[in-house]
Amino acid sequence: MTHALSAPRHADRPGNPRPNVIVPVLAFGGITVSLMQTLVVPLVPTLPKLLGASAANTAWAITATLLAAAVATPTVGRLGDMYGKRRMLLISLVTMVAGSVLCALAHSLTPMVIGRLLQGLAAGVIPLGISIMRDELPAERLGGATALMSASLGVGGALGLPAAAFIAEKSDWHMLFWAAGALGLGAAVLVKVLVPESAVRTGGRFDLPGAIGLSIALLCLLLALSKGAEWGWASGMTSGLVLAGLATLLVWGWWELRARQPLVDLRTTARRQVLLTNLASVVFGFAMFAMSLVIPQLLQLPAETGYGLGQTILAAGLVMAPNGLVMMAMSPVSAWISRTRGPKVTLMAGALVVASGYGLGLVMMSAIWQLMVISCIIAAGIGLAYGAMPALVMGAVPVSETAAANSLNTLMRSIGTSVSSATAGVVLANLTIQVGGAAVPALSGFQVVLAIGAASSLLAFGVAAFLPGREETA
Repeated sequence: MTHALSAPRHADRPGNPRPNVIVPVLAFGGITVSLMQTLVVPLVPTLPKLLGASAANTAWAITATLLAAAVATPTVGRLGDMYGKRRMLLISLVTMVAGSVLCALAHSLTPMVIGRLLQGLAAGVIPLGISIMRDELPAERLGGATALMSASLGVGGALGLPAAAFIAEKSDWHMLFWAAGALGLGAAVLVKVLVPESAVRTGGRFDLPGAIGLSIALLCLLLALSKGAEWGWASGMTSGLVLAGLATLLVWGWWELRARQPLVDLRTTARRQVLLTNLASVVFGFAMFAMSLVIPQLLQLPAETGYGLGQTILAAGLVMAPNGLVMMAMSPVSAWISRTRGPKVTLMAGALVVASGYGLGLVMMSAIWQLMVISCIIAAGIGLAYGAMPALVMGAVPVSETAAANSLNTLMRSIGTSVSSATAGVVLANLTIQVGGAAVPALSGFQVVLAIGAASSLLAFGVAAFLPGREETA
């Protein structure tokens, strides 16, 4: 028995803001939070000098955000279902602002890592925004709105890179974080003033043991993925973290199946539509991030390699920037296909488009315009697929579990990107050539990563093919 994708019609209550106010406000909040993914990318080469620390230690400025986001997303989603989605969204945005201010004032590694950790804790804004839309919007507006909100995860990342590169190049690097704080504060004010609190609550007691268990498991597994290349994939530290994470995950699953009010309802998660959508999300997260790892490097590698294009990081960011606009433009297309043919068809179409983009990349990587075309094709497919995922999830879970289910789906995408980063790192580190006395990734390494991206997209297509059709989910 599945639950139809419809809103509880709270948007019809007297005094509620119109959908054309709620949607852009929530989407702006989602884009603002997703900017945190690429905010420090232009600073990575200079962070050791700026913070007076080693390159290995300054890498925690990125790793801390990833780990915090993984821990916060499912927990904040469940708290939103219980105590108010708008309340948790505001808390997340305020946390992001606090982290941004701390980073803006930082001159050493410790406050920078703490600030980046606080920024990562705001990752639940996007699934919370999707859940608020389900509660507040009329059914005819829900598909397009959730597609836009879901795509904001990629939009912010794509637009953030050139903006961050420009600010870092033209101004003091601290301005990056002051700007992020200002955007977060603006989003929080808009949400406070214009977005109503949903009346849909589950109540009850929060599953603290479940939250702690899942957090420990995710920290162990994602830390192993993030640091495995540095520590050695066969090292005792990496292997120990993986084994500890898997063991904790088993115990956590046992607890969740017996808890009266679990953090994650595993029985709902095991429904075919939810389970397969989450599996497809992991694979799609992998495919999406592969593009972000290959194209900027090809653009910035020196021309002496024979395939590098010798561009600055700002130029590389500008090449990638249209991706965000393409994803945004595909949101209404995704909603239209889902409305007329079903979200299963939308997800399968997105997978094929992404696979075709990676396939073209294997033969088109010798000019800037070629890389821009490839990245836009992949972005179009991601926009289609990301718009379909919330529709598939919400079509199979009760309204009272919307935020928790969407948060888990967002977490699955993040796990996919983490696996993608680790996989691509291994490939590019093992396939290198010497240029000017330094080892750089070989052309064959990039081709292997692109081929893996195409294969993972086709795998997502295969997973989506087993999803229930429209007739089964109606």
